[in-house]
Amino acid sequence: MDLTPTAKDARIENRTFAEIAVGDTASVTRTLTVEDIELFAVVSGDVNPAHLDPGYAATDMFHRIIAHGMWGGALISAVLGTKLPGPGTIYLAQDFRFEAPVGIGDTITATVTVREKKDAKQQIVLDCRCTNQAGQDVITGTALVRAPAEKIARSRIELPDVRLMRHQRFRTMVEQVCGRPPLPVAIAHPCDATSLTAAQEVAALGMIEPILVGPAAKIRAAAASANIDIAAWRLVDAPHSHAAAARAVALVRAGEAALLMKGSLHTDELLHEVVAADTGLRTERRLSHVYVMDVPTYPRPLLITDAAVNIAPTLEAKHDIVQNAIDLAHVMGVEQPKVAILSAVEVVNPAMASTLDAAALCKMADRGQITGGVVDGPLAFDNAVSPAAARQKGIVSPVAGQADILVVPDLEAGNMLAKQLSFLAGADAAGVVLGARVPIILTSRADSARTRVASCAVAALMAQGLVARQPA
Repeated sequence: MDLTPTAKDARIENRTFAEIAVGDTASVTRTLTVEDIELFAVVSGDVNPAHLDPGYAATDMFHRIIAHGMWGGALISAVLGTKLPGPGTIYLAQDFRFEAPVGIGDTITATVTVREKKDAKQQIVLDCRCTNQAGQDVITGTALVRAPAEKIARSRIELPDVRLMRHQRFRTMVEQVCGRPPLPVAIAHPCDATSLTAAQEVAALGMIEPILVGPAAKIRAAAASANIDIAAWRLVDAPHSHAAAARAVALVRAGEAALLMKGSLHTDELLHEVVAADTGLRTERRLSHVYVMDVPTYPRPLLITDAAVNIAPTLEAKHDIVQNAIDLAHVMGVEQPKVAILSAVEVVNPAMASTLDAAALCKMADRGQITGGVVDGPLAFDNAVSPAAARQKGIVSPVAGQADILVVPDLEAGNMLAKQLSFLAGADAAGVVLGARVPIILTSRADSARTRVASCAVAALMAQGLVARQPA
């Protein structure tokens, strides 16, 4: 709830028992927002779907999301604690009657009025009422408090900024995939709890059918140690990690698996088999990695590429990196993704190779060599994601300030950018490798369950043919 004080509210001052008279009154007014409801749920632990789930709420007696009843009660508490009697008040008892629901956008005025003073114990009985913008009572009741005997005046404490870290975008992607037939996924060398747990989480959603490829005894031992039942999953024995990678790739080539997933082996070990000339999964495109970032402070999904495969990509490689990311954005429902080619500056500088590459990629897009997106660059990071920064620099661009895809100069820059967003901005990062015959899921021990599921969902969206497949 918005408790930002006005200038006249910069200080709070109580009214002592001696100063209070029967009939005295005070009030506060607040307008209910979605954030109010979510914050109240976080603090209280009350996740009743009537307050948080629009689909459920549409079917109940009110046919809309309503506030927790005690949200209005908290407003009454605020009046008692800050205005009448104010600081030093001891709350003794309270009764409430909830007369009508409070919905998003309702403006509620909470009022307390002194009904009775009890001199013996310096107690005060107050009538309490919350009314909406139409003057209708939504809460009525009475409060019993012990009023302070001494005068107290204090500066109002500045409250901390609170931001809700929502991750709805990943949930939406998962919902797109769930309900479709599960895809067979070859998991290379899943010999640890992390790999098997990831498989279990996604299989439980009906998204995939795991095919475990690796040393059978090690896989069974890891499953037993993690208390994971793998009896229903196909197990393909392979003596070691190299063989597991090769066998998993072979299953994809044979059409027995629609996705490839990394287990407890090194990424380069798996990709070595993927790019093998005669037995791999290469296409005309170069392999590239895309992070799909759910950044709570950014208004749309943010794709970052390449932060895991191409160390120092050439201009030719960057062409494929950009096109792979555009194709993924299409699958995610972004019809004309805005692609920002990042550098440290927003002007072409012959001394900075990244700015020259950016200019060349933009011209490739102009000439139809890159299709399906709007490409602009060079752009510095702030100009790519902040409309205010772009305006301040006088940048006129259809991409600046609203990028869907960030193309980084090299792997180091991409890796640092993605991890900064994850660890400092609370972002989740789902990752997938594109450019092969099938998407490749790279999971990490540091990934959360939500991220692992989202990575599989991104790969499944690609594999389900929601975009034209790349030529073999």
